[in-house]
Amino acid sequence: MQSQQQHQQHLSFEFFPPKTTQGCEKLLNTTQQLSKFNPLFFSVTFGAGGTTIEGTRSTVLAINEDTQVTTAPHISCIGSTRDSIARMLDDYIAAGVTQLVVLRGDKPSGMGGSIGELRYANELVAFIREKTADHFHIHVAAYAEFHPEAECAQTDLNNFKRKVEAGADSALTQYFYNADAYFQLIDSCEKLNITIPITPGIMPITNYKQLARFSDACGAEIPRWLRKRLEGYGDDDLASLRQFGEEVVTDLCAKLLSAGAPGLHFYTLNKAEPSLTICRNLNFLNTAKV
Repeated sequence: MQSQQQHQQHLSFEFFPPKTTQGCEKLLNTTQQLSKFNPLFFSVTFGAGGTTIEGTRSTVLAINEDTQVTTAPHISCIGSTRDSIARMLDDYIAAGVTQLVVLRGDKPSGMGGSIGELRYANELVAFIREKTADHFHIHVAAYAEFHPEAECAQTDLNNFKRKVEAGADSALTQYFYNADAYFQLIDSCEKLNITIPITPGIMPITNYKQLARFSDACGAEIPRWLRKRLEGYGDDDLASLRQFGEEVVTDLCAKLLSAGAPGLHFYTLNKAEPSLTICRNLNFLNTAKV
């Protein structure tokens, strides 16, 4: 973990573009609450095949106007051309955006055979560096439990190394509940001389059925002991499930931070309280304005 211990610990939070005016108001309330913890940045997701491109942009601009926190929009290459990506980059530069989360992206169902002119995230990172030099701090994805499409562990690590060599500055992992998987990822990266900050992704537990659905889709493992405990809570016992989930995730975060992880990146689902509660439990930032 030496490569990670050299980086200053921080918080960051991820949101998705809301679809309604009410959702926008709720999100801005959430960002106001989370901004009290002095996060390094907020990120805003990008729909499969660019389906939320305008929603991502408008959400970024709204957060920038409403808070003092740097916002990092997601950008992907699936379904995009070099020209459309270049225009997007110019637009973000004009808006004062200085960070990006760069991903291959998901192919939406029903999409034709072509996935775009750039096929992989490392190609998109290289293209952004070619067009904008060092204007953007580039975050990329990493997988403690390996990408669900990876042929094997080494293939996944090699793909990650290509993103770093193309110009990535840091990485955010898919969420996980097994700290040892993260520690093994860092050990493997250090053997490849990868030393950029790799921040663990954290998913608070508030709804078991929703979590199981997300995990099945993205390949994140819910350990058997945890799955069985969560299955034991009925629909009428959500408060107890959330309390148990809070304890599990707080313990996970504490273990990661004490070992030297460079921070925590929360997948908020646009909700403030689950992430806030965990951060308060950790007393993560003594300077937090709460």
